[in-house]
Amino acid sequence: MAVRLGEVLLREKRVTPTQLQEALNFQRTNGGRLGSTLVKLGFLKDEDITQVLSREFGVPAIDLRDFEIDPALVRLIPGETAAKYNVIPVSRTGNTLTLAMTDPTNVFAMDDIKFRTGLHVEPVVASDTAIRDAVAKYFSAGSLAPAPSIVTGGGKQSIDLVNRALEDLNVESEELQVVEGAEEIDAASLERQGGEAPIIRLVNALFLAAIQRGASDIHVEPYEKDMRVRFRIDGVLQSVMTPPLKFRDPLVSRIKIMARLDIAEKRLPQDGRIKARFNDRGQSREIDFRVSVLPTLFGEKIVLRLLDAKGLRLDMTQLGFETDALERFDRAIRKPWGMVLVTGPTGSGKTNTLYSALSQLNQPGVNIMTAEDPVEFNLNGINQVQVREQIGLTFAGALRSFLRQDPNIILVGEVRDAETAGIAVKAALTGHLVLSTLHTNDAPSSVNRLVNMGIEPFLVANSINLIAAQRLVRRVCENCKEPHDIPAEQLLEAGLPESELPRVKAAKGRGCDRCGGTGYKGRLGLFEIMEISEDLRNLIVASAPVKDIRELAVREGMSPLRQSGMLKVRDGVTTLEEVARETM
Repeated sequence: MAVRLGEVLLREKRVTPTQLQEALNFQRTNGGRLGSTLVKLGFLKDEDITQVLSREFGVPAIDLRDFEIDPALVRLIPGETAAKYNVIPVSRTGNTLTLAMTDPTNVFAMDDIKFRTGLHVEPVVASDTAIRDAVAKYFSAGSLAPAPSIVTGGGKQSIDLVNRALEDLNVESEELQVVEGAEEIDAASLERQGGEAPIIRLVNALFLAAIQRGASDIHVEPYEKDMRVRFRIDGVLQSVMTPPLKFRDPLVSRIKIMARLDIAEKRLPQDGRIKARFNDRGQSREIDFRVSVLPTLFGEKIVLRLLDAKGLRLDMTQLGFETDALERFDRAIRKPWGMVLVTGPTGSGKTNTLYSALSQLNQPGVNIMTAEDPVEFNLNGINQVQVREQIGLTFAGALRSFLRQDPNIILVGEVRDAETAGIAVKAALTGHLVLSTLHTNDAPSSVNRLVNMGIEPFLVANSINLIAAQRLVRRVCENCKEPHDIPAEQLLEAGLPESELPRVKAAKGRGCDRCGGTGYKGRLGLFEIMEISEDLRNLIVASAPVKDIRELAVREGMSPLRQSGMLKVRDGVTTLEEVARETM
């Protein structure tokens, strides 16, 4: 922290360059900490340094001379640990231990003490001299380590490794503030941040790189002899870096602390959330990271889902609907009652489609209520409820309560079980418009899924207005797009109607800096829209096979997912490989 402290003191004009240089020279000769050296030379007082550190890190400052610490509290940590990290406990409230530190960014110290005590650690800043005096006062000399020093996470070698990782990531500095609950940790000076917080630098650098590259997920994966970090960009995982295995535990611990998770619990999965502020060309953007921790054979794997409200497309014309499909979907969501289902695998854009539908329907005279797990984006004017199954607030429970809240439109994040499905169908049949998602492969098979959940076929037939299946494919990069010749036989075999061959304008990305050499930039949806007609209702009531329902839906104008994709290949928006990857 010495270099960083010197920079902060210079910036706040607490010392002159000459004084700082003299202190650094004295420190090199005699050892000790920069703060203590500045006090010893008479350039500053202890209180001056404490105030500066408090403002810099956004952590409260305390004067230990005003504190009489409970000896039983001090004994929560060994004397050698207190001396090693230059820390001392000052108070405890419930499960939270307040720890006086000279360096509140020392995540290794907080991790160690949290592991030893089983308590959540909240740092406060105190002067170096005051903490040393308190440690000497409350611990006997024999219990102290002979040469206390702050662990820096692997010394210069580790710091150099992180610096190289940051260079490989090509991350801009001064652009990120990570928000932990109501507190902000200033990570604005990544390139200048001191050598005693390499893991903080690495984690913040990863977050920045993921945001700047447009990643939707970050994967941190431990293996037997190494580990790797990958970003999911436009639906495809790309390897970013392979940190040394020694970074595994500190990296996982740092992310868990930011997400307010239990770092001592390594046997069970955990879920949390991190909020970050990102400076995008002078404008502040807030991004949420949804954190999932999973114990694996060689350590804990972490996946962070980036939830960027700016990336949410609420204009339905930009999602990838064909003209006829969009008209059908719009007609269904504007009916006063009934159910509209959007189906597809995880990560296929279902939430985006439903949010877009809600934005079209959101009017002052309409009461819209949603039950979601989790609530991914805050939509103004819409009543959103976070499902919490651990306390009994399930989709079914929330939906049952919604019916007593005079709703016009209800969104259920997912129909997972028979109880939720039954209440949703009942709501759709009693004058409410219900929007929800279902995990099935295509639109026609959603009917069978509901019946298999225990919903009577006649209720399914009379409650559903429309079922939309969707997938996401990568767009051809507009910056390096060029014509691409595909043999007519290959197009016909892939499912393009022969009548469309004369209109084919297939294209492919050459690969450029903007798309990272992949030839793709951004994604769009493929949609299969099955509007429930009277003939389809009759088939559903008769418990007809899915094959018969699909054939009738196609005759009535439903464009299957593969055909939707082939029309986009025809227009040069995506490629044949992408459509083949996502459809059958």
